[in-house]
Amino acid sequence: MRYAGPVYRPPSEADSLLLQVTLGCSHNECTYCAMYRHKTFQARPLADVLADVEEARRLAPDTRRVFLMDGDAMTLSTARLVPVLEALNAAFPALQRVGSYVNAVSVLRKPDAELARLRDLKLTIGYLGLETGDPATAARIVKGATVDEEVEAVRRAQAAGIKMSVMVLLGIGGRARWREHAEATADALTRMDPRYVSCLCVTPVPGTPFFDEVARGDVELPSPDETLDELRVLVDRMRLTGAVFRSNHASNYLPLGGRLPADRARLLAVIDAARRGDVPLVPEEYRGL
Repeated sequence: MRYAGPVYRPPSEADSLLLQVTLGCSHNECTYCAMYRHKTFQARPLADVLADVEEARRLAPDTRRVFLMDGDAMTLSTARLVPVLEALNAAFPALQRVGSYVNAVSVLRKPDAELARLRDLKLTIGYLGLETGDPATAARIVKGATVDEEVEAVRRAQAAGIKMSVMVLLGIGGRARWREHAEATADALTRMDPRYVSCLCVTPVPGTPFFDEVARGDVELPSPDETLDELRVLVDRMRLTGAVFRSNHASNYLPLGGRLPADRARLLAVIDAARRGDVPLVPEEYRGL
């Protein structure tokens, strides 16, 4: 397998075969993200991708999960994705699912029939970074799509049978808009109704515009306790019909896990206990990206 690194994947794809079908991110302008700033976005030649699939077939014939990299494989045309997915299905008889990072624009460009075609070829989970449901914050961090577009993309993907995992960033609104950010994000998640929700804490990364904003004092980050206030508003306010909820990424101060709405009371009780100091937070030195 050939990789142009560094490479990234969601925590839930830890056991997946990583197949690089694009280099970089098709948007690559989010002010807080440094993942692909050193790469120029491009599609890898199909022949190279198929050669990697063949090599993986020889090395790991029992592969059950595949994750398509880099930042937004879904931006490729359906005509370009179908041969890759067909090759994966042919190479791995035990294949259960294929996943990809996605952005709203790439999903909305595809007709419903094309999304269903991708689902039929086992592309059945997508990971979308909503980050915030607050339009003012989304514009400031240059998300590249409106909140309404993010909501529509998740709903359309799930209507086609592609489960969506949506990520949000605690702290991205700063102290100035923490409540607007938390409430609007909960409302956007309610409208989306994804199958998975993951909370991360924003971490300023050197070399990003967001890092510079924080360094200049243009954005003041919330304290750990204030981050818990955001988390509490989210858990208390969003109304999901059946989702796995996690805040156990390495960036989080308070690891949580459960299902919503079933575990709402338990999750809120743990947050309240942490806010009182009865549950310890992750020390700063143990947090990371």
